[in-house]
Amino acid sequence: MKALVLAGGTGTRLRPFSHTMPKQLIPIANKPVLAHILEDIRAQGITDVGIVVGGYAEDIAAKLGDGSAFDLRITYLHQDAPRGLAHGLVIAREFLGDADFVMYLGDNMLPRGIADIVADFRTGGADAQLAVQPVDDPRAFGMAELDDRQRVTRVVEKPAHPVGDLALIGVYVFSPRVHEAVAAIVPSARGELEITDAVQWLVASGHDVRASHYTGYWRDMGTVDDMLECNRELLRTLTPSMAGKADEASELVGPVEIGADSRVVNSRITGPVSIGRGTVIEDSVVGPDTTIGDDCVLSGAGVSYSIVLDTATISGVEGLHGSVIGRAAQVVSADGDGDGRHHRLMVGDHASVCLLTT
Repeated sequence: MKALVLAGGTGTRLRPFSHTMPKQLIPIANKPVLAHILEDIRAQGITDVGIVVGGYAEDIAAKLGDGSAFDLRITYLHQDAPRGLAHGLVIAREFLGDADFVMYLGDNMLPRGIADIVADFRTGGADAQLAVQPVDDPRAFGMAELDDRQRVTRVVEKPAHPVGDLALIGVYVFSPRVHEAVAAIVPSARGELEITDAVQWLVASGHDVRASHYTGYWRDMGTVDDMLECNRELLRTLTPSMAGKADEASELVGPVEIGADSRVVNSRITGPVSIGRGTVIEDSVVGPDTTIGDDCVLSGAGVSYSIVLDTATISGVEGLHGSVIGRAAQVVSADGDGDGRHHRLMVGDHASVCLLTT
């Protein structure tokens, strides 16, 4: 079995961050989304992975390399523009050959892992196994309708009048028969080859398409709020570790992870909090539900329920909550003295923000 990860999307809803980095590399619990996905794939015993990449191909390749860090072999497959999920299978046709494969959307997080879905496919003999989960608003998703034996009877993309509430949640397992389906469909009204059309072709042609109910936490990394909520969810399982140092004037409460060469000075850290490598936190209050990347500097800062990316600086600003601070961004106080108010900031990479706190 092989795996195909689709990571060619532009992430327009995640601007300003997706202006300068692919959404699939945004860190959740201090690890890129794609790293979480690749670890999940490797846990299924799969070692051969194709990644469909678009405009950020070089960034993704620079971060993931040849896959050896994950004990994988990665093949990069270039897509000139987002042309639909099924178009990713067209691009990957030679790579996939006649193998069964997992198709995993590169902006989806399933922390519990996909082992049950893959096992259902391997033991059930279906031509396609779809991961599904109930959602509140079925009109926003591709939807599946099932019979009483969990066989898929119909799939439809973002139905205006949905029947049922089972959404397709971004993980599919296919036999090579799906290539016949992709070759038979045409672009939709929005000009894309829809994976739902390919799956519906399989259903209409009498092939065996089944569903696996995923009962764990699932999130599509579509918005900043999705990022923050997923970050909090993953931090709930954080294992405390101390590779860095905290001085005697500091207080660590709850699960806290401090990376190598990081220092915490005269500060209070309330977990769950993950701090990367080479970061300095001084005279600050951090947490809970916060990740701070590598080589950051926090001085006289107050941050909670937030994501701070690598090499960012926060100085003299308290009350940052529900915020995302980009790489090498600077957030400072005009007068150097926090005012105790809550600030929700979205600061892009290399941007500077100066707050008047009095």
